[in-house]
Amino acid sequence: MSVASAAAAASAAPAPEPSPEQSFARRLPKIELHAHLTGSISRECLHDIWQSIQGRDSAVNLQDPLVAIPSDKVDYDLDTFFPLFSSYIYKLCSDLPSIEYSTKAVLQDFQSDGVVYLELRTTPRAIPDRGITKDDYVKAVLNIFNAWNRDNTNTLRAYLILSVDRRNTVAQAEEVVDLCIKYSSTGVVGIDLCGDPAKGDVRIFTGSFARAKAAGLKMTLHFAEADISASDAELETLLSWKPDRLGHVIHVKDEYCKVIKRENIGVELCLSCNVHARMITGTYSDHHFGMWRLTNVPVALSTDDVGVFCSPLSNEYALAAEHFNLSRAEIRKLCTGVVDSIFTGNDEKDRLRRIYSQWDGWAA
Repeated sequence: MSVASAAAAASAAPAPEPSPEQSFARRLPKIELHAHLTGSISRECLHDIWQSIQGRDSAVNLQDPLVAIPSDKVDYDLDTFFPLFSSYIYKLCSDLPSIEYSTKAVLQDFQSDGVVYLELRTTPRAIPDRGITKDDYVKAVLNIFNAWNRDNTNTLRAYLILSVDRRNTVAQAEEVVDLCIKYSSTGVVGIDLCGDPAKGDVRIFTGSFARAKAAGLKMTLHFAEADISASDAELETLLSWKPDRLGHVIHVKDEYCKVIKRENIGVELCLSCNVHARMITGTYSDHHFGMWRLTNVPVALSTDDVGVFCSPLSNEYALAAEHFNLSRAEIRKLCTGVVDSIFTGNDEKDRLRRIYSQWDGWAA
């Protein structure tokens, strides 16, 4: 059977009846704060891009995404996850039309899943073979975001966070800070530290993130994502930058948990990503969400890379409700608690509070 035939057969099969938790979670207005742009591109969208370049660009010699990234494969770990981007997805999305097309598709996918507020992060990319600078890349993404936000028929509002990769040099990190500052009035709302946790020494970026903070930028950091990036030296360095939010927070000693609680730093937690990639020991019910949800720290359930792990935000809420026996009141508290940790101003916070106060699904 061909790939197309297999995909058609799969789509023709009746979908399983959603559970009550899934039905509720799909309707629930949601806030997503830890999604990566490129990691959120669906396999179907990648397939569309692949088809569009077949026959007109011999330089792109890549396998069909529906074959290269099978729909049932979600067990990417930290050793196989990062090469997926460098050796495949970046090569496929290598010109402005593909970047613009995939960005629109990602926004549509989040909106279709009931997300009403999205902070999407990306590392500025230069593509010299196409004459694309990092500035060109950021402008192209922001143009899509701003056109989307101007369309009053869209229920989702989307904003951009620019990422420093752990593998960057100080000069490259300074470029990201420059771009954040340059576009802070047109949709860039913060700066991130991300990338392979086995790479780099984050201490070299202290000056760059201090400059970003001094410029008024909000800050989120990938924090203790793996054992190798959870040394006392690294975590003390990252906390010294005074971040506004932290992502993953997996391998964290009690002393650092106390700092996070004392400073009321928001945490972005990704259940499916952590389970599928074996970043935690055990399964969903063992996830540290169970501990953080009982604190006063804002907890943002997030997808991380929905295009890779195939779990939309509605599924993350359904999993949390199922495995931690969350009541509707507890889910409401979780959702409203995230509002104060978003990186935009009071207008968006007021809009989100109105959405949650007026939503008719709490008693269902």
